[in-house]
Amino acid sequence: MSDAKELQIKRRAAAHPDRPGERCNAPRGTWLPVVDHGRCEAKDDCVIVCPNDVFEVRRIEPADFRKLNPFQRIKVTVHGGKTAYTPNADQCAACGLCVVACPQGAITLVSSTP
Repeated sequence: MSDAKELQIKRRAAAHPDRPGERCNAPRGTWLPVVDHGRCEAKDDCVIVCPNDVFEVRRIEPADFRKLNPFQRIKVTVHGGKTAYTPNADQCAACGLCVVACPQGAITLVSSTP
């Protein structure tokens, strides 16, 4: 992807009026991004916009693939068998950029405290 396209994705997410979260002011790890693997199309927008390197797009884990319904399995397969994961979820500062950048609306922020 070109630098110009990545910059466009970042600017659009930063200016989105429905951006949830704490605008990157939350203590790290108090909010966690959750990916709906059945909706994710592995577009990389979450990877591009996240300032804390929380996301990666990679091959879906077999256990996660088995949890999907038949339609979702086909969708994931069509998109290269990939999905977004959050290996560094503990670094999330709740800026909400990933939520509004995801074209499929597959990411939500969830409080890690009860």
